[in-house]
Amino acid sequence: MYDTHCHLDLYKDPLAVATATERSGVFTIAVTNLPSAYYAAEPHMRRFRYLKLAVGLHPLLTGHHTLEEKQLFKKAFSETDYIGEVGLDFSREGADTKEPQIASFRLVLDLLRRHHKVVTVHSRHAESTVLESITEFDVGPVIFHWYSGSLTVLDQIVEKGHYFSINSAMVSSKNGQRIINRVPRKHMLTETDGPFITIDKRPAVPTDVHLVHEYLSLCWQEPTSSIVNQLEQNLTEFISHAVP
Repeated sequence: MYDTHCHLDLYKDPLAVATATERSGVFTIAVTNLPSAYYAAEPHMRRFRYLKLAVGLHPLLTGHHTLEEKQLFKKAFSETDYIGEVGLDFSREGADTKEPQIASFRLVLDLLRRHHKVVTVHSRHAESTVLESITEFDVGPVIFHWYSGSLTVLDQIVEKGHYFSINSAMVSSKNGQRIINRVPRKHMLTETDGPFITIDKRPAVPTDVHLVHEYLSLCWQEPTSSIVNQLEQNLTEFISHAVP
């Protein structure tokens, strides 16, 4: 099992969740929202084999995208193969910060076109712009985390060779199910986006990706073991292209 997008540093007890995840053997990409958060977590993450720390510049935190944070991002970029959470958010929550978001995202993409990394991207209400920007900088493949856009843009994303990470909230919503049904099997990965997603009134943790496995087993009319094998192949294929 694996979780390509989890905010381990934002749980009430991050170390407990990290330790439990390591014991379970779930490969997890621990995204951060700012480079300073990356460096706060990094000393605690060194001991773990299955947890990979990613450096991010979250689009809804542009007020914190200072020159110092951007310099820290460049430093961290040279130290890790994992980038996230980065991207754009043009929803009501991010509508007033479009320009600084774009500036920060272009900084990230400019680095990525020169160096291959594993990237998990936020694209809420900005799916077309995210795709256009990634294509302009010839970056990819990347993971579209918790995609919620149109099926037309989804098809364009697939055509460009990118991937989608599916979580339990998508499994539980009509729009999420519609998207899952459209994503080709070979372009599908799993995530939790914990602790932002909750399950039975508790924060989702990386082992909860089994809920996606079970849903896909019902959809595809295949045993869970076949689902797990397919998704493992997908991750292997993605990483082999993302970090040659």
